Amino acid sequence: MADETTFQVAAYTAGGTARERVALPAETFDGTVNVPVMHQAVKAFLANQRQANAHTKTRTHVSGGNSKPFKQKGTGNARQGSTRAPNFVGGGNVFGPRNDRNYKQDVPKQVRQLARKSALNARAREESVFVIDRFAFDAPSTRRMAGLIARLGLEGQKVLVLTNGSQQHTFLSARNLPSVHVMPYVDASTYHVLWSDAVLIEASAIGQELAPVTETEPEPTAKKTTATKAPARKAAAKGATKGADAANAPAAKKATAKKAATKRATKED
Repeated sequence: MADETTFQVAAYTAGGTARERVALPAETFDGTVNVPVMHQAVKAFLANQRQANAHTKTRTHVSGGNSKPFKQKGTGNARQGSTRAPNFVGGGNVFGPRNDRNYKQDVPKQVRQLARKSALNARAREESVFVIDRFAFDAPSTRRMAGLIARLGLEGQKVLVLTNGSQQHTFLSARNLPSVHVMPYVDASTYHVLWSDAVLIEASAIGQELAPVTETEPEPTAKKTTATKAPARKAAAKGATKGADAANAPAAKKATAKKAATKRATKED
């Protein structure tokens, strides 16, 4: 059932700087979530990806066996007409996979559109849809894409990036990230949306024009602070060890002198 819902989602820049929340278009994001239709669309999508590569031979396609293995009567065995029958070793296969099988499933256009709309609304209900003002990648940069994912707190999640049209630099920036998939907004299917844990949509793809804002630097993480403190601790420990050795040096010298005097007295005796 469709609900009268207006989604306000978080918006960010391509560098991960937070912006004011943006309203999603009501034509697509109206709260409709039709689970049976989504199931039908995903099942058809996966079926259409199948390739009939496995192929077995029936008794018609196995070579040999042109004559009867033994005469029809008098042997006490069941009558046989060819050694290529399935009950013989090396014979044909029964009910095996064939390469002429067609797995294609057709889904009406309106059903596909409703399923895609339902998948997007399902992610919007979970607050897993984010708007990016513009993917301004002048050159491929995996570091920038990974930094954006990290600043949004989506590390370790499956992220679907939907751009306004085909963008080669954006695609190449995420190609080496196994959990990030980039594709045009109009090409996203129900399967792709449901595959992802979070969806990043470029603002212009949904008819939003966001003014540019100043990028802010990300806050330093706790790991870097710990890494800077570790060398200081090691230096302090080394200093303490050197101080202890310096304090114990006079006592060690006195003990050595006593041992030398004892040895001399023993030799003289």
